[in-house]
Amino acid sequence: MNKTNIQNKNNKFIVASIAMVIALALIASPLVAMDDALATHKKGNKAKQSIEQSQSSNQNGLCVSGVSTFFSCNNANFQHQFNSGNNALAQSGQGGNSAEQSISQSQSSNQDSVVVSGGNTVGSGNNFNSQIQTNTGNNAAAQQG
Repeated sequence: MNKTNIQNKNNKFIVASIAMVIALALIASPLVAMDDALATHKKGNKAKQSIEQSQSSNQNGLCVSGVSTFFSCNNANFQHQFNSGNNALAQSGQGGNSAEQSISQSQSSNQDSVVVSGGNTVGSGNNFNSQIQTNTGNNAAAQQG
């Protein structure tokens, strides 16, 4: 047997060995895979997410006049909240998962007006309050455990 035949046999053996190692790795890897990148083995995941918006308005008016208080001591309040954000959560783990998610909006308005007049009080002491809340966002959670 010459030197070339021995080298060819060695090369074939090395290639066959490498192919066997790769095949074993491909077959065994799903069997020994532990967890996803952000999950820990046999532990659960906990997550809390929230989007909160709050508005408050306190208005007071006091008018005392010996004559006219025409169009005086009025309170006007305009509040608008718009939320187009999303609140999304995904968890994967083997020990159980818990998730708390919320999107909350709150508005409050306190208005007081007192008018004491010896004359005309037309258009006085009025309270006007306009509140609008709009939420077009989503609140989604997905868990695997």
